[in-house]
Amino acid sequence: MKRRDFLRLAAQGTAATVVTVGLVGCRQQAAPTAETGAPQTPVEEREQELTEVIAQDTGLPEVEWQMATSWPLGLDTIFGGAQVFAERVAAMTGNKFRISPRAAGELAPGLQVLDVVAQGAVPIGHTASYYYIGKSPVMAFGTALPFGLTAQQQNAWLYEGGGLEWLQNFYAERFNVIQFPAGNTGVQMGGWFRKEIETAKDLQGLKMRIPGLGGQVMSRLGATVQVLPGGEIFQALQTGAIDAAEWVGPYDDEKLGLHKATKYYYYPGWWEPGPSLEVQINLDEWNKLPEEYQEVIRTAAYQANMTMLARYDARNGEALQRLFESGIELRPYSDEILQAAEQASFDLFEEMAAQDADFREIFDQWLAFRDRVYSWHSLNEASFARYYSQLRGQQ
Repeated sequence: MKRRDFLRLAAQGTAATVVTVGLVGCRQQAAPTAETGAPQTPVEEREQELTEVIAQDTGLPEVEWQMATSWPLGLDTIFGGAQVFAERVAAMTGNKFRISPRAAGELAPGLQVLDVVAQGAVPIGHTASYYYIGKSPVMAFGTALPFGLTAQQQNAWLYEGGGLEWLQNFYAERFNVIQFPAGNTGVQMGGWFRKEIETAKDLQGLKMRIPGLGGQVMSRLGATVQVLPGGEIFQALQTGAIDAAEWVGPYDDEKLGLHKATKYYYYPGWWEPGPSLEVQINLDEWNKLPEEYQEVIRTAAYQANMTMLARYDARNGEALQRLFESGIELRPYSDEILQAAEQASFDLFEEMAAQDADFREIFDQWLAFRDRVYSWHSLNEASFARYYSQLRGQQ
């Protein structure tokens, strides 16, 4: 099969991922797989077609990459984003292109994945861009800004609002890296605290694990901020080396055992309303790949992005119930804290924009998109959520 036919199929594979749920509900039942007898999903059918195409092309090379990640093995959903990506790449290339995700610390420390990928020491990584804001404040946009975009809005900005193209140009020029969204946790929780906090004054002197611009905002509110990889949070919280820590949400926080170190669990995670994770690839290694494999990577990253968000949404509710039963105390951030944090966040953004032309360029575009999408979602989604909440309250 000719290259143009493969690329057409690859593009259709991405589209199939987008509309899988809708297709399952309206199409005729797919043919059963030989191995299980269960019907194939549209994505599985497309992967089978892509696999057959590549299998027929004996000129495509065998490629094997090691992938550095920022995640402990025990966090099966967030590490699972890297695994889904690798599995899809293998499936769509007939196992000719194999990627092996490795836990944080095996190939690189969890907070240095971008460094080893940019250097070419490792060809590919899976990480959160905001771990690297020390290199440039622009790196926050690849993951999340405080009081920024939800997961749905973040995907809209990246895929259809010009965000991904802008970021890819920036990564290429600054780091010799190309990146793709490959995971999202949804709105995160607001962290675990050893004591209750009610006012902004209660944050002063507090030692808290929190990365990214959220950490800088907390610092402005008087907290002493630390950035620790996930595998080190529990011990630091348990021993009192830190007073508070945020990670993701109920499912992952339970796996880290954070509820065993302290009981006050706050919400919402205003610093990460919809954080994306990324596959980052050394640009020299990317350019060596056949065009067919590049298209496979784009499709696999998209599926990893959607799959992670779906898994978190499906699992967090059950995990939160288990945490309740263990005796935790759920607390909302007070309006005073939220208002102080939002003011500090946008003061920080304006200062960064005044000092960094790259940040200013993307921030202006991002902010205009944020205003538009929030206006739209306030009209339709928020009104529906309010109705549903009121209905539940009446029952």
